[in-house]
Amino acid sequence: MGIRKKTTKTPPVLSHEFVIQNHADIVSCVAMVFLLGLMFEVTSKFAVLFITVQYNVTISTSGPEETPVNHFHHGIKDLATTFFYMLVAMIMHAIIQEYKINRKKHFSKTKHSKFNESGQLSAFYLFSSGWGASILMSENLLSNPVSLWEGYPHTLMPFQMKFYFICQLGYWLHEDIPRQLVYIFLYLVHIAGAYILNLNRLALVLLVLHYVVELLFHMSRLVYFSNETRQSGFTLWAVLFVLCRLLTLSLSVLTVGFGLATSENQGFDLSAGNFNVIFVRVTVLAAICLTQAFMMWKFINFQLRRWREHGLTQNLKKKQVPAKSKSKKDK
Repeated sequence: MGIRKKTTKTPPVLSHEFVIQNHADIVSCVAMVFLLGLMFEVTSKFAVLFITVQYNVTISTSGPEETPVNHFHHGIKDLATTFFYMLVAMIMHAIIQEYKINRKKHFSKTKHSKFNESGQLSAFYLFSSGWGASILMSENLLSNPVSLWEGYPHTLMPFQMKFYFICQLGYWLHEDIPRQLVYIFLYLVHIAGAYILNLNRLALVLLVLHYVVELLFHMSRLVYFSNETRQSGFTLWAVLFVLCRLLTLSLSVLTVGFGLATSENQGFDLSAGNFNVIFVRVTVLAAICLTQAFMMWKFINFQLRRWREHGLTQNLKKKQVPAKSKSKKDK
């Protein structure tokens, strides 16, 4: 009887399994098509819509020497740009997954997926929080909090701010973590809502604040998977998480509830990008408050589960110690 050789069957082309196994290569080819489109005059106008940031407005600054400054506003063409940078996010995600830092770790299947998830999210939160903080400092939004609502509607954005929001939307559109679908949906609704309603300054501050706290959580989880005795990072994260929720609510109420409510530019004007009416303000505040309440509810359940698991492990250790001492006496 002959020995059967193990054969690895490749799935048929364009089947579901084939797409899953080779999705990074397929996405890379699609992105390359857009880049190659820039080389030809016939297709360059179409490719530019996907690759470059649209709706450029040149403004001359007042002073002894007038210097033109480029600003941008949003529009329907941003969907094409967001689609392209969603492809870029998928490629970057695949590159990070290829770098297996947990090869030497003998994790279970659940821990393996959580370790990979925290690894790629830590890279994203670190990059996004640093990039967002640099925009806040360059636009002096932290030193002048009144600018969060003063001069609303903020229809014009610098290049870095608009590109930041497009990249954020592209990243969260590419995410496919089944356990985090609710959070992904909330990210997309809040980022896209603030972008459309011209609340980009408030959204940028809240995103950076939230991303810093989430970065600490996923870094603590990576450390915990490497050494389960190191859990001090979770304690610091728990304190900062609650403070972040309180600060988010305070800034939102201050900006939307008081700043925009007392602004002189009241009314609804779609062409001017003005959404400063009581219905929109109440809806925005309700969405933020409900989201923060949902996150606090999930946080409390997470802490209760941790304390319960910690109590069970302590009880098991106490039961094992007398059993060992008793066996020694019998011997």
